[in-house]
Amino acid sequence: MKAYQEMNQDELKTLHQQLSKQYQDMKDLHLQLNMARGKPDFSQVELSMPMLDTINSHYDFSKQKDYCNYGILDGIDEAKKFFADMVETTPDQIIVYGNSSLTIMFDQISRGYTHGYLGNTPWCRLDKIKFLCPVPGYDRHFAITEHFGFEMIPIPMDDNGPDMDLVEKYVQEDESVKGIWCVPQYANPSGITYSDEVVERFAHLKPAAKDFRIFWDNAYVVHHLYNDKQSHVKDILKACQDAGHPDMVFEFCSTSKVTFPGAGVAAMATSMNNKKDTLKHMTVQSIGHDKLNQLRHAKYFQNFESLTEHMQKQADLLRPKFEMVIDIFEKELADLQIGTWTKPLGGYFITFEALQDCAKDIVQKCKEAGVILTDAGATFPYGKDPHDSIIRIAPSYPPLEELKQATDLFVLCVKLVSVEKLLEIR
Repeated sequence: MKAYQEMNQDELKTLHQQLSKQYQDMKDLHLQLNMARGKPDFSQVELSMPMLDTINSHYDFSKQKDYCNYGILDGIDEAKKFFADMVETTPDQIIVYGNSSLTIMFDQISRGYTHGYLGNTPWCRLDKIKFLCPVPGYDRHFAITEHFGFEMIPIPMDDNGPDMDLVEKYVQEDESVKGIWCVPQYANPSGITYSDEVVERFAHLKPAAKDFRIFWDNAYVVHHLYNDKQSHVKDILKACQDAGHPDMVFEFCSTSKVTFPGAGVAAMATSMNNKKDTLKHMTVQSIGHDKLNQLRHAKYFQNFESLTEHMQKQADLLRPKFEMVIDIFEKELADLQIGTWTKPLGGYFITFEALQDCAKDIVQKCKEAGVILTDAGATFPYGKDPHDSIIRIAPSYPPLEELKQATDLFVLCVKLVSVEKLLEIR
C-alpha cells in the first residue's frame, strides 16, 4: 500500500473522494458509541459479583464489631495488608479510604494548599506554585492542579518514563516546583512503565522545595494484559527511603478497575511522617470510611495469589479488545505513514499519534459519525497539545462488535483527515 506522502496531488484528490464517500456511508449508520473513558464493561464487573456474598446478615462480627461503627481512621488491618501486598510495602505505611483514589489525590493537594506538609508554608500563601506534568498524561490529574491555579509544566515522556534531565532541572533549581504527577506502570495513556533508572533518579532528587512531593498514581499496578510478558515498576517508597528521602512520595492505588468501579476501595501508601500528618487532618475531616466494604474486599481476596487469578480473568476479557484495535491499525495504517500507536502490555489505553495538526479534526469527525473519543488535547495541561497529534484510545468498555465498528470509523477518519491535511499543505 502506497504511503500517502508519496502520492501526487491527483492521487490524493481521487483518494479523498473515495474516503469521503465511505465516511458518509458510515455517518448514515447513525452509530452511538462511546470510547471517551477507560471504563470496565459489565462482563468485567460481573467477575466480582460473588464478593457481594462474602458479608451478609449471617456474618459473624463477634471479633470485628468495631468494623460496624465509627473509627479506625486509617483502615482495617485486613485492608491495609491487602494494599500493602499490592504495592509491595508494609501495612503500617497504608491509609485505606473510600472508593476513589482521585479523591485522595485531590485531598492531598488541598492539604498542601491550605495547611502545608509537615509544618511547611501552605501553598496558598505563596506567590507561585508549579507542578510538573509528564505528557501525554492523565487529564484528571491536570484538572486538579488547574483547579487550584497551579502553573503546569509539561515534561516529555519516552519509553522509560519522564525526561529526568528536565525533571531534575526544575525540581532542584526552582523552589516553586512543589510536585509531579506520575502514572508509573502502564501509564495513562501511553502504556509505558517507568524504568528502574527513572525510579532511582526520582528517589535521588534533591528538591529546592522541602515540601516537594511525587504523586505516584499506581493505578494499573496489577492490570497486566499478558501473563508471560509483564512490566513491573520498582518500589518508589523503598527507593526513596534508601536514598534518604522517605517523605517525598504519596503513592495511590485502588480496586476501581479490579472490582466495582463505583464501589471499590482506594488507598495511599507513604512514609510514617506523612501518614501521621495526613491523619491529623483526617481526624477533623472524617469519622472513618466504609469499613464493611474494606472487609468485603479483604475477605474476597484472601491473598495476593487470589487477586492475581482474578486479574488474569480480567485480562482474558480485555486482551482481545486491545489486540483487535491494534490488528486493525496494523492492517489499515501501518504502510500509510500517517500515524503511530502504542502496543501496551497492560493498563487501559492505547495512544495514537496522528500527523501534526490532525488530532482535533479526527476526533471531531468521529463524533459527527457517532463515536465519542477523549477530547484531543485532553492528555496535556490546559487541554493544549502543542502538536495536535495525540489521541487516547480506550478499548475496554464497548462490546467487541461495537469496538470494531468504532475502530473502523476511527481508521477511516484518520485517513480522511490526513489526506485533507496533505492536500492543504501542497
